[in-house]
Amino acid sequence: MSQSATFSNRLIQWQRQHGRHHLPWQVKDPYAVWLSEIMLQQTQVATVLDYYPRFLNRFPDVESLANAAEDEVLSLWAGLGYYSRARNLRKAAKQVVAQFSGEFPQTRLELETLCGVGRSTAAAISAFAFNQRETILDGNVKRVLCRVYALDGNPQDKKFEKQLWQLAESLLPSESGDIPAYIQGLMDLGATVCKRTKPLCHECPMNDICEAKKQNRIAELPRKKTAVEVHTLPLYWLIVRNQAKQILLHKRPAKGIWGGLYCVPCFENLADLQQYAQVLNLDSDGLNEEATFTHHLTHRLLMITPFTTDERPSENVSDGLWVAQEDLADYGLPKPLLNYLNQAQKSLF
Repeated sequence: MSQSATFSNRLIQWQRQHGRHHLPWQVKDPYAVWLSEIMLQQTQVATVLDYYPRFLNRFPDVESLANAAEDEVLSLWAGLGYYSRARNLRKAAKQVVAQFSGEFPQTRLELETLCGVGRSTAAAISAFAFNQRETILDGNVKRVLCRVYALDGNPQDKKFEKQLWQLAESLLPSESGDIPAYIQGLMDLGATVCKRTKPLCHECPMNDICEAKKQNRIAELPRKKTAVEVHTLPLYWLIVRNQAKQILLHKRPAKGIWGGLYCVPCFENLADLQQYAQVLNLDSDGLNEEATFTHHLTHRLLMITPFTTDERPSENVSDGLWVAQEDLADYGLPKPLLNYLNQAQKSLF
């Protein structure tokens, strides 16, 4: 038996006996698979398990998602982060309806034409929903391949990534019916056994053929990416209420932090906040500065300072809307704002 056949056969057998089989997106419906794959990008399975059923319940098929308002999609996505994914999800749904008559294409190349769908995501949809002979190459899969075959290279090098893709394709099983178990096995092995730290080598089906184990290089492989510098960004929130104790919200620009979500007036410097307070006929000297708190994004550390006031502003604002406490759930709010409003609800409402 060839080395590739040994790898794929062992992985398929292991997945069927020890892999994950009860995830809600382990179905043949390409819409459900696509939705889960987008949600799982840079997001833990445990987090997606919380959001996925609510999203699927509200948008059970591609037509309902294509016809949805962006605000409604973003409100259900709020807290998952990387909000361009939600906007692209809606755009891609419109593409499926307009260009493919509401039926998901089966091939990876056609799936890659959908907004927000890259090669690995397209391959996963094609493999899981249509048994196409496609492989994926996410972080878990790269780790498994680099260790089993002792591949050493810069993870940010395109040539090394191309080498990994070629290896991944060469390992595919010959039978199309085995493809879903094989691809799920790659995911499961990397996520539950061949973990980045403290891997469970004694439980691994590749234990005796793993080159990294033989060479005592498991902790070394794969090479870590160069750490991206985290920048600190100060943000200033203006928390204002009208006579009815409704909160003023602004819709965030599509690009940038919390793109497309609703937030209280938010500024990157204090002078802009004070200037906007004057637009609302608020006395900037009467603003109450609250304790600054932090919120971590992937490459940003947000230092958020809320300002409140007991004054009631001019309600004639053209760039915002007034929202009552009981209606906040209808709007997609950034997670730190939602937490802040929940903690401050007694004083605000």
